[in-house]
Amino acid sequence: MIARFARVELHADTSKLSAGDQKALAKLLDAARVIDDIFLNQVWSGNAALRAKLAQDTSPLGKARLHYFDLNKGPWSELDDHAAFLPGVPDKQLPGANFYPSDMTKQEFEGWANDAARGFFSIVRRGADKKLQTVPYSAAYKDDLTRAAKLLDEAAALTSNKSLQDFLRLRAKAFLSNDYYDSDVAWMKLDAPIDITIGPYETYMDEIFGYKAAFEAYVTLRDDEETAKLKMFADHLQEIENNLPLDPKFRNPKIGALAPIRVVNQVLATGDGAHGVRTAAFNLPNDERIVKKMGSKRVMLKNVQEAKFSKTLEPIAARVLTPEERGDLSFNAFFTHILAHEMTHGIGPQNNVRQSLKELHSAIEEAKADATGLFMMQYLFDHKLLPAAEKPLYTTFLASSFRTLRFGVHEAHGKGMALQFNYLMEKGAFVARPDGTFAVDFAKIQPAVRDLVHDLLTIEATGDYAGAKKMLDELGVLRPALQQALAKLTDIPTDIAPLTN
Repeated sequence: MIARFARVELHADTSKLSAGDQKALAKLLDAARVIDDIFLNQVWSGNAALRAKLAQDTSPLGKARLHYFDLNKGPWSELDDHAAFLPGVPDKQLPGANFYPSDMTKQEFEGWANDAARGFFSIVRRGADKKLQTVPYSAAYKDDLTRAAKLLDEAAALTSNKSLQDFLRLRAKAFLSNDYYDSDVAWMKLDAPIDITIGPYETYMDEIFGYKAAFEAYVTLRDDEETAKLKMFADHLQEIENNLPLDPKFRNPKIGALAPIRVVNQVLATGDGAHGVRTAAFNLPNDERIVKKMGSKRVMLKNVQEAKFSKTLEPIAARVLTPEERGDLSFNAFFTHILAHEMTHGIGPQNNVRQSLKELHSAIEEAKADATGLFMMQYLFDHKLLPAAEKPLYTTFLASSFRTLRFGVHEAHGKGMALQFNYLMEKGAFVARPDGTFAVDFAKIQPAVRDLVHDLLTIEATGDYAGAKKMLDELGVLRPALQQALAKLTDIPTDIAPLTN
């Protein structure tokens, strides 16, 4: 099980940081480790006690169990459909994690819930009368959040960067007040050598409703050279929105001010940012008020992406691509499409899409960002804004789809990728060869991607829950040709395990 994660050392150059920033960095690393404790609690109520018990077993088997527990942040293997790999725990990870009472039904919640209960930053518990009630994160995790807030305030006093000071102080207040709006705005404006993301953000762990945000932290250093190269993409984001294959009435005439893009190198990731398959990029915040007003910020973890490419994608491509297409595999294409994916999370329909599509939202949104990212790249090629590189783009995307599908279709990224892969196969844009390899039909790929983008954006724009369910039920599965191809990849590492974590 452990061999599926290739151990890698991630490098981030701290030598250019000022003396104050060096000291602030140490405080931020400590704060990030507190976030890990909160996340363990969010995954399962028994996690902390189980981890303490595992740590006492110093035998080789005991150490291996603890290592795999830490990789998954719990006793369920993410790569095995969240099945238990330790005895004495539920057979599967609970779909509501530790956000809801384990005996709560969906119908019970929907008959009781108000807006606060559906919010990002509260858990649901039973009171003494057994009735449901909300508990804000600031109360549920008070001790840990108080510790984290103190460390953020101490780091703010050590750095001389005003934007970093502002974010850290406001986020420290948010931990205690449970109001994250002002600190999310400050995070959007953060422009510092140390780029930190810390707090409750993504809702993938809540597989019942997709409402509850899990705590995560990414302590990173900004890569100034790469970030400067990517400004051009942001400059054309509104233009892409204006040309989406979507009924014009659903397009956003103002997607917000120039959305910041950061290319960074990871020093440490914790909590929801450091379990199972590792994030290579993210797009935040998820607060739709801020997205409508300011857009969203894209953060790309370059050293994580490079590690994934070399340890997993190159060996996969050697087996799934036809010999003539293997030469088109490109880290630049891989890197650029991840950027495009993150940027296109911030365009297209934004109004209450999450609430309308409920538990289906994450998979549809991930597929939309992938496909719309391809559409965006093609648009930039066609308008001479980027050197044309269709073959590397689509060939690398084809190979990369197998990397994602190996994670299974139980979570949003895998299910969304299966949807895309099967859609493009049905359109003839991806072709299976008799020898088990795959190729891109370059005469069909562009119109097929355009159709896919149209279908996904229309589902989001109209809040079409039934349409989303039909699409995912039919396409979000591993069909025989895919299963056979994936069976040939079992000895290749599935993902990376950064030694810094």
